[in-house]
Amino acid sequence: MLSIARSELVQLFRNKAVLLTMFIIPVAMAGFFIYQHELFESLGGGLGAIAAIMIFYVAGLGLYTTAVTTLASRRQNLFLKRLRSTAASDSTILFGLMLPVVVISVLQSVVILGVLGVVAGAPGDILMLVLAVLSLFVMMVGLALATAGITNSPEHAQVTTLPIGVGTVALASWIGFAGGGDLQILQRVLPGGSAAELIVESWNGGISLSDSLPLLIPTAAWIVVSVVLAIRYFRWEPRR
Repeated sequence: MLSIARSELVQLFRNKAVLLTMFIIPVAMAGFFIYQHELFESLGGGLGAIAAIMIFYVAGLGLYTTAVTTLASRRQNLFLKRLRSTAASDSTILFGLMLPVVVISVLQSVVILGVLGVVAGAPGDILMLVLAVLSLFVMMVGLALATAGITNSPEHAQVTTLPIGVGTVALASWIGFAGGGDLQILQRVLPGGSAAELIVESWNGGISLSDSLPLLIPTAAWIVVSVVLAIRYFRWEPRR
C-alpha cells in the first residue's frame, strides 16, 4: 500500500490541474477568509462559519475532486487494471491511491484551522470539531469512489464533480451565514449539511454529545449510501 501511495504522491505533484484544485484554491480562499475574518464574522455565523467554509473548500474542491480525477485517470491509462493483476487486494489498491490525497487534506485542515485559531480565537469544542471534520472527509472519500464509477475520464471529472464539489461549499456557506431557519431539516439531510452545522456549532461555543447525535447521523447515513453506490458503480477497467 505504501509503495502505491508513494507513487501516487509523485503523480499528484506533477499534475498542474491537481495542484490548482487541491492546493492553490483552498489555501488562497483560506487566506482570504482568515485575513477578512472580522468582516465575515459581522455577516453572522461567527468564526464557526468561516471554519466550516474553509474546511469544505478543502474537502469539496481538494479531497473530493482530486480523488475522482485521480481514479478516473488511473482507470483510463489502465493503471488500475495493472495493479489489480498484482498480489495487492482491491482495498489495498484503493487505500494506497487515496492515502496521499487524504493525508494532504488533513494536514491542510490542521494548518488552516490552527491559523484561524491563533489569529481570531480558539474553537469551543476541539474534540467535536475533529469528529465533524473526520466524518466529513470519510463521507467525501466514499462519494469520490461512487462518482469515479460514473466518470469516464479525467476531463469528464470536471463535470461529474461539480454537483457535490461546488454544492457542498455553497451549502456550508448557506448554513454558516444564514443558519437553518425553516429549511434546517433540508440542510441537514443534504450531503455535508449536518457536518457543516456541527463544525459551526463546535467552533462557536461547543455542543453536547446529545445535541451532536442528530448531526452525526445524517453524515453516517451518507457514508453508508456512498459505500453502497461505490460498490455498485465503481469500475476497474475503462468505461465504454
